[in-house]
Parts: sequence; C-alpha cells; structure tokens
Amino acid sequence: EIDRVLKKVSEGVEMFESMIDKLEAAPPGNQKEKCESDLKKEIKKLQRLRDQIKSWLSMNEIKDKSALMENRKLIELQMERFKVIEREMKTKAFSKEGLSQSAKLDPKEKEKLEASEWISSMVDELDRQREMKEAESETLQRGMKKGKKDHAKTERLKEFEHQIERYKWHVGRLELINRLLGNDQLDTDQVLSIQEDIKYFVESNQEPDFEEDEYIYDDLNLEEEERIYSIPNAEDVANPSPEDEG
Repeated sequence: EIDRVLKKVSEGVEMFESMIDKLEAAPPGNQKEKCESDLKKEIKKLQRLRDQIKSWLSMNEIKDKSALMENRKLIELQMERFKVIEREMKTKAFSKEGLSQSAKLDPKEKEKLEASEWISSMVDELDRQREMKEAESETLQRGMKKGKKDHAKTERLKEFEHQIERYKWHVGRLELINRLLGNDQLDTDQVLSIQEDIKYFVESNQEPDFEEDEYIYDDLNLEEEERIYSIPNAEDVANPSPEDEG
C-alpha cells in the first residue's frame, strides 16, 4: 500500500511539474485558464496523498519512515510552488480585470485595496511558517523515545508549541483587521501605521535575538471585535486554561 502511494506521489509530482511548464507556455485566455484549473486539481491530489503519508508517519508500527518523510517534503515543496503561482495568478487576474477600474478608483480606495492585499500576503507567509514549525514539531516528537525523558527535546518542543500559538494569534488579528478594513470599520491609515511592526514580526520572528512586541495592535482598539469574533487574547495564549491543555 505504501509503495503504491509513493509511486502515485512520484507520478503526481512529475505531472505537476509538466503542468507548470504548460501553464508558463500557454497564451493568455481560455487555454491558460484551463492549465490553471488542471494545476489546482493536481495539487489537491498531491495534498490528499500527503494526508495519507502523515497518517502513516504517526504510526509506531512503521519503523523506517525515511521514504515517507522524503515524499512528504517533496509534496510540500510543490505546495509552496503552487502558493507562489496562485498568488501570481490572482495578481494577474486583478491587474487584467481591474486595470481599467483601477484607473477610475479613488486613490483612497486603491490604497485600501493594496493594504488588504498586503495583509493577505502576511497571513499566507505566517501560515507557511506555522506549517513548517508543525512539521518540525512532529519530527521531533517522533524522535522522542516513549518513557524516556529528554529535557532538551521537551524544552524545544515547548518552544515550537509557543511559536505555533504566536503564529495563530497574529493570523487571527490580521484576518480580523482585513475584515474591519473591508467593512470600513478601520481606516487604511490605521493599518499602515503598524505595517512596519507586522513586517518585522513576519520577517524576523525566527532570528535568535528577536524580541516580540505583543502590543502591536493595541492602538487599533480591537478588544470589542476580538470578543465578538472569539479571538483569544495574549494572556489566553500564554496561559491556557486547564481545559484547553487537556
């Protein structure tokens, strides 16, 4: 069964790469749109195979997991490539359909649209970082022997869990900001005022001397909206209740 799935991964990756070549060579119009649609279907197939591989990786009965890990990484590499391509496709679609509208757009609306696009790109990047950290955490957990305490690995695991929670915390706020911006409940200027702080977190949070500013969003006064949309605050993330931990 495993060999059959790994063979499918190999074939799927080969197909995915040939589709990228076709997409790049296709002229704009229906042909390019069909290539984009086919590419999306193929990455979904690969993602399903990745889910199967992840379930095998969590099984103790399977001793040699090197081939599974290798194939999982191979699929995740294609997923990263697809994210980049998808972003380019969206940008091109926007520029193609919205170019004439963009010229008519009020400068304030244009600025708001650009701010919203930027927030979405930050969310995508944080999701990518979270997924990578989760994969590292899983690998570390598998390497820990049952019943044998390894203080260094346990501490490292706690660090990973903390970082994953921080990514989720920031993504929750950024998605809320984007929603409020779209509903005109926040001004573009308010978002732009914290742009550099957000950028610093996204780009530098894995640096050894990085110090997080937990008060980035305070000036936006999001408390009421956080309550409405059930977004946990910094204290909830730092000190989960016993129910959350269990």
